[in-house]
Amino acid sequence: MMTGRRPVVRRAPGKLFVAGEYAVVEPGNPAILVAVDRYLSVTVSGRAGSGVVISSDLGPREVRWQWRDGRLDMDGEDEDDARREHSRLAHVVSAIETVGALLAERGLPMPALSVSVHSALHEAGRKYGLGSSGAVTVASVAAVASYCGLALSREARFKLALLATARLDPKGSGGDLAAGTWGGWIAYQAPDRDAVLDLARRRGIEEALAAPWPHFAVRRLPPPNNLCLEVGWSGKPASTASLVSGLHQRTWRGSASHHTFMKTTTDLVRAAIGALEAGDGPGLLHQIRRARHELARLDDEVGLGIFTTELTALCDAVEGVGGAAKPSGAGGGDCGIALLDAGAPHDIAHVHRRWAAAGVLPLPVRPALEGNEE
Repeated sequence: MMTGRRPVVRRAPGKLFVAGEYAVVEPGNPAILVAVDRYLSVTVSGRAGSGVVISSDLGPREVRWQWRDGRLDMDGEDEDDARREHSRLAHVVSAIETVGALLAERGLPMPALSVSVHSALHEAGRKYGLGSSGAVTVASVAAVASYCGLALSREARFKLALLATARLDPKGSGGDLAAGTWGGWIAYQAPDRDAVLDLARRRGIEEALAAPWPHFAVRRLPPPNNLCLEVGWSGKPASTASLVSGLHQRTWRGSASHHTFMKTTTDLVRAAIGALEAGDGPGLLHQIRRARHELARLDDEVGLGIFTTELTALCDAVEGVGGAAKPSGAGGGDCGIALLDAGAPHDIAHVHRRWAAAGVLPLPVRPALEGNEE
């Protein structure tokens, strides 16, 4: 089953949401994402003994894990250290466990592994909000599966990554996983995570991979016509999980305003997809402005803090030269995205100056054409 036992390296790109945030967490609602050319790589090799050793350039040391009843437990750690390290490496661990469950169903052993993570989605420990947890899950699934001799389709790798992520947080849409797997610009609809987790528990990972997933859809989109993507970092990290969780805990959910937000967002995302496919740059800009205003309306009504001072300034600077901009993802910090006339470099330079004056850092990222590859 093993293929030469040579180390295997797999990488996955980061991502940015273009439109559809918050609405996409509900199964079947569409979103547009773009993979970006900052990557996270995972190297898997064999080792003597048993269990798994995981190291990461975002942590101070390697951590040893042992298999117990199909799960990985830290070996010889005190309780506080164990809690800290498990939180830091949870997505890597869950990815390994999920691949391990598939191997077990096929009657194949999981070898002793050394797993090393290197991230270019951070800089000097600084988090930019480019989807590092999704990228590390996608890359870990691909690297471990390949090292163990599993030949998996792109969709199967995505499904394994989503099962691994949903075990940790079923509210996550999986859009970051799709962008990291397919790359480029994509249209994405999230599956019913509770349903697929239940299927995997009842029927096993193998059957869950083979079955159609309710509401799930993904397809590649052409890049914008005559527009360039610019990205600004607000200088503040944000927690997507806590913002989405905060929205779920509010009475807004199920209200008339909630239904309006979902309907309007779905409408503008579908129109933006149509504009991309038709090469309609002005039409796409119009839909991105609608997306900004709809997120602002949600923020005003619910008080999540989606729009920080920096993100508002980012958007205003772009609209001042005829472009379109909005927070990317849950907001509250991290990045904003902008679409500007690719043939007007002076406008782009002007926006960058305005961003710098507002404390927004232009990030030198571009769309990544390819996702995770076998």
